[in-house]
Amino acid sequence: MDYVLFPFTWFIDHTFGYIVKLLFLLIDVIFPDSFTAVVTKYSDLFYQGIKYTLGISLFGTIFGFIIALLLAVVMVIKVKKTDSLIKKIFLRTIQSIIKIYVTVFRGTPMMVQAMIIYYGLVSIIHFSPVYAGLLIVSINTGAYLTEVLRKGIESVDSGQLEGARSLGFSYSKAMFYVVIPQAIKNSMAAIGNEFVINIKDTSVLNVIGCAEMYFALKTSASSNYRYMETMIIGAIVYLILTFTTTKILSLIDKKIGGGKVDIKSSN
Repeated sequence: MDYVLFPFTWFIDHTFGYIVKLLFLLIDVIFPDSFTAVVTKYSDLFYQGIKYTLGISLFGTIFGFIIALLLAVVMVIKVKKTDSLIKKIFLRTIQSIIKIYVTVFRGTPMMVQAMIIYYGLVSIIHFSPVYAGLLIVSINTGAYLTEVLRKGIESVDSGQLEGARSLGFSYSKAMFYVVIPQAIKNSMAAIGNEFVINIKDTSVLNVIGCAEMYFALKTSASSNYRYMETMIIGAIVYLILTFTTTKILSLIDKKIGGGKVDIKSSN
């Protein structure tokens, strides 16, 4: 495991790791011996796959959120009649590029994106499948969350921005201190939903050899020829990951008082 990429590895090993071990123990007790044989032999491989899945999903969502926030702020800037011609051309060009980026990455499967980006850039940028997977999830998430955050910013009453400007805030400070925090709060449910989706969507990264959970399942199944048992174990693991994450995000959303404005995820 890459400790630079996944600084929370120690935390997972000493907290979530016990939960995974308990899960595998329950599978040993409840399910037939054919399942026990799979878990006994490949539990370490599955555990490594879970860590890669969680790591890529978490950091991909965080980096994608940062990308989306920057792009969403640009997208909500209005072109004024009083602006100079150069500013109008520059802003409209940048916004058009952002729209193309969002359209392309929302309109094509992540698996295809992974193949193009990894095999197209690996000879130029010598990165591992894990870093390639992180890049792919980040830019894909950025495309989806750009629209989510744009809607979140637009959901904030325009009077908030005008009030901040009347108090002497510059446009950038008013956006950063007043509008953006409320937009993020309004969009938390959709951002959390994107994280849950990413946990499942990392499975497509097996096409570039990224050792996430599905890659571990496929490796195990091709070695022991117990495809049904292996994939059922995988389904249970994915279900627990998404169910637990959804409950945690729901508690966080309630804690911060989000969800007052319905901002649907575009994914």
